[in-house]
Amino acid sequence: MTIKKQAGRGIITPEMRQVAEYEDVPVEFIADGISKGTIVIPKNKQRAFTHVRGIGKGLRTKINANIGSSPYHMDRDEEVQKAHAAIIHGADTIMDLSLGKEIISIRCEILKECGVALGTVPLYQTAFELSRQKRDITGMTIKDFLATVKNQAEEGVDFMTIHAGVTRQALDALESQKRVLDVVSRGGSFLISWIKKHGRQSPLYE
Repeated sequence: MTIKKQAGRGIITPEMRQVAEYEDVPVEFIADGISKGTIVIPKNKQRAFTHVRGIGKGLRTKINANIGSSPYHMDRDEEVQKAHAAIIHGADTIMDLSLGKEIISIRCEILKECGVALGTVPLYQTAFELSRQKRDITGMTIKDFLATVKNQAEEGVDFMTIHAGVTRQALDALESQKRVLDVVSRGGSFLISWIKKHGRQSPLYE
């Protein structure tokens, strides 16, 4: 059962209590916000970590730190060191934006060592897996993408950036308005390419 479902049934979980104590608010405030969808606690049941945080209305602003390897420089220990440094300096959550052939092993190592919620961008791994199959990101199917989401969730990833807001309507607006730079999001550019090739709505929005 998800934390949201538990909150909706009036069940107070240890995570809610920890967040309430950190935020110095009644635990009922946390449970009510989760039930209404105005507060989230990003925590995968597959892993335990020390710094459980709530994010949302009425709570303190949280700091998310982005780390990650490039295809040209992949070092698991270095990424773990980055995560530890970010946490020491106050990061509430970490996002692993790694690219390249070590993407899974780096993420799994960070999951083992990281004491806060860890997020990812599944589209990056999907694109890499497609390239290994000699396929382009524009050949991605929704099954390809959901397989990545499922695998990462099973590994213990706590939250994900999905890029569901990149739609045909967003592309139309982009093409009709003058911007200094068109698309400044890597994942967004992947989906824009997909939409242009297929002339359809984004598979993440359909």
